[in-house]
Amino acid sequence: MSAARRCRPPRALAGLFALRLRNTGVQQIRCPCVHLCRVGDRLITFQYFNFLKRMYVTQYNKDLSQQAKPKSNSTVSPFHELQQLDQERKVVCKISPISPVHQSWSETSSRSELRETKSAAETEDSLTPVGAEFKEDRQWKEMKLRLDDLPGILARLSKIKLTALVVSTASAGFAMAPVPFELTCFLLASLGTGLASCAANSINQFFEVPFDSNMNRTKNRPLVRGQISPLLAVCFAACCGIPGIVLLTLAVNPLTGALGALNIFLYTCCYTPLKRMSIANTWVGAVVGAIPPVMGWTAATGSLDAGALLLGGILYSWQFPHFNALSWGLREDYSRGGYCMMSVTHPGLCRRVALRHCLALIGLSTVAPVLDITTWTFPIISLPINLYISYLGFRFYRDADRSSSRKLFFCSLWHLPMLLLVMFTCKKSVLEKEDKGDLLGESHDRAMEIRLP
Repeated sequence: MSAARRCRPPRALAGLFALRLRNTGVQQIRCPCVHLCRVGDRLITFQYFNFLKRMYVTQYNKDLSQQAKPKSNSTVSPFHELQQLDQERKVVCKISPISPVHQSWSETSSRSELRETKSAAETEDSLTPVGAEFKEDRQWKEMKLRLDDLPGILARLSKIKLTALVVSTASAGFAMAPVPFELTCFLLASLGTGLASCAANSINQFFEVPFDSNMNRTKNRPLVRGQISPLLAVCFAACCGIPGIVLLTLAVNPLTGALGALNIFLYTCCYTPLKRMSIANTWVGAVVGAIPPVMGWTAATGSLDAGALLLGGILYSWQFPHFNALSWGLREDYSRGGYCMMSVTHPGLCRRVALRHCLALIGLSTVAPVLDITTWTFPIISLPINLYISYLGFRFYRDADRSSSRKLFFCSLWHLPMLLLVMFTCKKSVLEKEDKGDLLGESHDRAMEIRLP
């Protein structure tokens, strides 16, 4: 009984529903535990009270309806924009409020009419700017190129971060060369390598415009968005590529210039079209990434030695765990763009190749002191970081999920600079090699003297 007293409604409302009960002739509903109000000998339960309330509301509010706004179709043709806006303006549903019992019907109707007119006016006002914004978004706009935005656009066209990585690996090759360091030659080689990389990246984006537009990763590139014209992109590539190759050939040496021209050719004419034809593009792209440290070595020495091939081998093997882990998280994007990648067509091979080349980094680090490039401390110091990336490569091979691929990719970002730094600190100095050469020469002379009678 205490619960019934706490949830007892106002007497006027109870009397109204009691009158409704008498008119409809509903039978008595008795509940010994919970009731709302007592009208004569009748007990009205809470469930029946709600039932009567719904009947009352639906009978005296026949225009009651739910506001339902149709979902806008993203693929609607811009020619039907006006029709769609007219339909949205017409869809203004009216919901009259439930008036209290003690108010008169005239006051309730007047207030409901005022509210309806205000809501309709607010709805029309809100629809008008939305429709205008929608029309502006769907309308073709002419992109105007400003000189202030040109450096940033050209930096994105040349993939400035990738170009910085290429120049840094070429600088590592120059620094590892067993010759005295020459600042002028180093700067000229770095500048020429950077210009060649900018040209190759620009031509790559020029060829891949229709495919980049289908990928979320590349849909905001300058050529895809129309921020610059294709003619300007080609002119920028020519202005970077030709001076870069000429600078490497004339100011550094012809071998380095030939390697730069070969790298541009492999990247633009072999790697770029192979991305839509065969998974062999990954191996060709690894060769392209392995050439810059070789260019740095040849810029310093003028010859193609075993040390240059070792540096190229380290960069070649490093790119497989780096790129395979990256492409694993972009499989949907690559398939949407029409690219033939190992992660899309051969996922098992993608994981196996990444693990193999993680282990190959351990062997290549061991070969460095054998070729008399570093001391034997290099394979010992580099063993922990090589084992760690091999462990992540095994996790990627075993789990084959996004989490393991992301860990392997982010590990590859700091693994390469740390490995090259350790290799540089363990490099054999020029004086040590000269002393060793002198000792070998003296021993050879003594052997000749002993042989002579």
